Parts: sequence; C-alpha cells; structure tokens
Amino acid sequence: MPWQSETLRKTVHLSSLIIPLSYRYIFGFDNRRFVFAVLLVSLVISLLIEFNRFWQLSFRKTFNRIFGRILRKHELKNFTGATYLLFASLICVAFFEPLTASAAIAFLSIGDTFAAIIGINYGKRKFLRNNKSLEGSLACFVSCLIFGLFWLREPWTAIIGALAATAAELGNIPLDDNIKIPLAAALAISITKIFI
Repeated sequence: MPWQSETLRKTVHLSSLIIPLSYRYIFGFDNRRFVFAVLLVSLVISLLIEFNRFWQLSFRKTFNRIFGRILRKHELKNFTGATYLLFASLICVAFFEPLTASAAIAFLSIGDTFAAIIGINYGKRKFLRNNKSLEGSLACFVSCLIFGLFWLREPWTAIIGALAATAAELGNIPLDDNIKIPLAAALAISITKIFI
C-alpha cells in the first residue's frame, strides 16, 4: 500500500478515538451496559456489511469504490480492521473496568496510528522478522505513554500499558493489530493495578 493511502487509512483509524472519548465524556463510565449495547449493534452492522461484501458482487464493487483506497490487500477477502476494532472494543468493555478498557481502546487508535505514520515516513531501522521499524515502535510507545499519563493518571499503569501496546503492535503473533493491541494493553494495565 502506498504511503499516502496508509497515511489516509491511519487518519481514519485515529477517528476511532470517538469510542473511548464517548465512553468517558458523553455516556459516562457508569453507563457501561449502554456502551456495550452500542458496540454490539455496531459490530453486528459491521458484520452484515462484511458478509454482504463477500457474497454480493454489486455490493462489493460499491464498497471497494468507496473504501478501496484505504483497504489493505488482505482485507479485500477478509474482515476489515474496523470490524476487528469493534470486536476488540466490545471485549474490552465487557471484561475490563471502564478506565482500563477506554485507555486500551485509545492506545490502539493512537499507538497504531503513530507507529504506522512515523514508521512509513521516517522508519530507517527495520526489524528483520516483520519489516516494522524502531522509529515506528518508539512513536507507538511515546504516543501511548503521553495519552496514558493524561488518561490514567497513574504513571506505572501508563508505562506498562504503553509497553504492552507497543509489544503487541511489534509482535509477530498472527492476530490483527486491532485485536492484539487493546487486549494486551488492557490485560497489562489490569495486572499492574493489582500491584500498585
């Protein structure tokens, strides 16, 4: 994917910050059931779109005409990152306390975006096993850490959560980043909170 398309894709990806921001500032953390319901409905709609895209040629052509520029090659015949993002957000809201869940979702939106934009445009030192760059990984960590310090207000949870998000983004585990990053961050933050 050309760097312009990837930059556009990650700019759209950054818009998923609407999920944690809405969870905290619009719906409130005490409306967890409602947020879960909204995410569940959104995921079902996303899956309906995905399956229509797979099964109906005319729908697929229209979908690709609109979104084709930001789709990766493997997404043409598989679920898009948006569906994985909604699934991971739903899991985070269901199984982690609200502050942790919202931070983990935001780490995906911010960390993955900065890792890609910095890595593609400025990444010179590549890791051999996955072609990701040291510069991209540092951008992921720093952006997650800055956000985490503001959002979580606990330095250790912010540091450990940012490290977990960065490791998941960099890791070679065969799972979509939109699932790996928030779940790894949420788990790391939850474990860290036990000890502080």
